[in-house]
Amino acid sequence: MKLNYHPETDSLYIDLAERPSVESREISAGVVLDYDAGGNLVGIDIDNASRKVELKRLVLSKLPGKVENAAA
Repeated sequence: MKLNYHPETDSLYIDLAERPSVESREISAGVVLDYDAGGNLVGIDIDNASRKVELKRLVLSKLPGKVENAAA
C-alpha cells in the first residue's frame, strides 16, 4: 500500500494494490474508488485532501509488513 500526496493539486492517492485500475466510481464529491478487472478495490483518490483528511499525522499500528519512507 502506498500513500501519495500531491500538494500542487491537493490530492491524495491511496494505492492499495499493484494491479491496474479498469473502473472508477465517484462515491462522494471528489472521492473516487478504483477497481481492477476482478472488481477488487485497488485505489482511492481524494481531491481537496487537506479539507477531507488529516494529513499532518499518520499512525501505523500493528501492520504485518515493512514500513518504508520515500523521499519527497
